[in-house]
Amino acid sequence: MSFPASAPALSDVVRALAVFAHPDDVDFGCAGTIATWVDEGVDVSYLLVTRGDSGECDDTPRAEVGRPREEEQRAAAAAVGVRQVEFLDGYPDGALTPTLDLRRDVTAAIRRFRPDRVLTSSPLRRWEQLVGPGHPDHLAVGEATTCAVYPDARNRFTHPGLLAAGLEPWVVREVWYAGGPAPDHVVDVTDRYARKVAAMAAHRSQTGRMDVAAWVRDQLTATADAAGLPAGRMAEAFTVLRTG
Repeated sequence: MSFPASAPALSDVVRALAVFAHPDDVDFGCAGTIATWVDEGVDVSYLLVTRGDSGECDDTPRAEVGRPREEEQRAAAAAVGVRQVEFLDGYPDGALTPTLDLRRDVTAAIRRFRPDRVLTSSPLRRWEQLVGPGHPDHLAVGEATTCAVYPDARNRFTHPGLLAAGLEPWVVREVWYAGGPAPDHVVDVTDRYARKVAAMAAHRSQTGRMDVAAWVRDQLTATADAAGLPAGRMAEAFTVLRTG
């Protein structure tokens, strides 16, 4: 199973919302692209479903892991120019499923932020990259967010409590998927390399033992080379779909 070919990206996007499972998910795959959007004047916000409390965090007691990881994500967001970062409560890291509750909470965020574009993880497994993109939490958030985009966010009869709370229906016009099969929409992020490195380095608990600059350069260069970009360029790749 794979996505269809990407649609041309919208050129009149005002607001974008990135929805991911854990702190650092958005930065590993998308920080260069988000920096590009910010430079283009797009108002970008983040919604994280968990605080990554099942992730490694040096000697921090398990019950306290979520706090430093939240702080790291806020610092990483600032590195690419994103100021609005929200976290959901009540969803366990490592045990996410695309429940109606998660769909409702993502729908509520979409109706609050009213984005033209939503960026999220792929709901489709990429078999050649089982580690990373294939994490069950990533797939679950991608599926829940897809359902929130359509039909939930635009249907006033879905999650009626949201309407009662004043959250009117909203139509997201475009979805960008990260980590999916055969991504074919390539963003040249060469000029945002330093900001991507800074965003990833901000996740010290997860990247402190990495040579972040080398890892980012190698990953982005491989993506650019695979897409046929000129030598020396760096890129991130996605699948872009219109919602009709």
